[in-house]
Amino acid sequence: MNRRAFVTGLGAVLAVPLAADAQQGRTYRVGVLVVGYPEELRQALRTLGYVVGQNLAFEVRETEGKPNRVEDAAAELVGLKVDVIVATYPGAVFSAKRASATIPIVMVNTPDPVDLGLVASLAHPGGSITGVTSLSSDVSAKQLEFLKQAVPNASRIAVVLNPDNPWHAFALKGLRSREQSLRAQLQVVALRGPGEFDDAFHVMATNHTQALLILADPMTFAHRQRLAELAIKHRLPAMGSLTEYSEAGSLMSYWANRTDLYRRAATYVDRILKGANPADLPIEQPTKFELVINLKTAKTLGLTVPPSLLLRADQVIE
Repeated sequence: MNRRAFVTGLGAVLAVPLAADAQQGRTYRVGVLVVGYPEELRQALRTLGYVVGQNLAFEVRETEGKPNRVEDAAAELVGLKVDVIVATYPGAVFSAKRASATIPIVMVNTPDPVDLGLVASLAHPGGSITGVTSLSSDVSAKQLEFLKQAVPNASRIAVVLNPDNPWHAFALKGLRSREQSLRAQLQVVALRGPGEFDDAFHVMATNHTQALLILADPMTFAHRQRLAELAIKHRLPAMGSLTEYSEAGSLMSYWANRTDLYRRAATYVDRILKGANPADLPIEQPTKFELVINLKTAKTLGLTVPPSLLLRADQVIE
């Protein structure tokens, strides 16, 4: 059961005036670049008075995290003259920005947007991009810390990253800074697609890898079940990011609550549709995160999760 919630006070304040405001006859066109269907976003917009088929056209483009596909999808949304684009990962934000310099972009699940060069600052984005960041590379360091607590004897830990993801270099730098204090030797495993999975796990076995940290990425998210299956096959406790990684079979996951991230994104969409300039809308950071532990996977691996870690968990899958 989830026990921690994201701060949504502003959304509650906005919901009252919006319901009437959004019913004045215009149909707003919202484009979405996503891996998976963003049901949470659609529901959040509905609570704010936007109903698909009445005053909302919801243009969803499933990209599977593939660079060519997201570029084409972003161009297609621009051609449809959408009022705003919701981009749900770093590559989607970059593609939307390249496709249009004027259409407002609301980002979700995009860490370190300042370091990535997407905005001038969190307080004053200064361009067409605003939204909700998933904080920073510190999150990945926390994931590594939790993984070490679950598997304290693991000294060789593989970090699965996508070299095409511009954020992963920042995340890896943060992880490297924790190697000594956590007494962990990190082994970088670069993957661009599922065709490389089997060879990568063979290399991990050869290197006597003892645990696995999977960095957040559309490609690993799309193939999270296969990665979990391979990790279990090779007896590797795996830490993912979004809750869906642990639901797919990874031992653990740690990330900001997905539903509440989309609720916050919906308030940005609302404010922009009502005339706000994204350059003037400060970017928000989540303050609460969810640690999910899959006890079924732990039992399959013959791993006993420390009671202190179970008490820290927001959700336990049995």
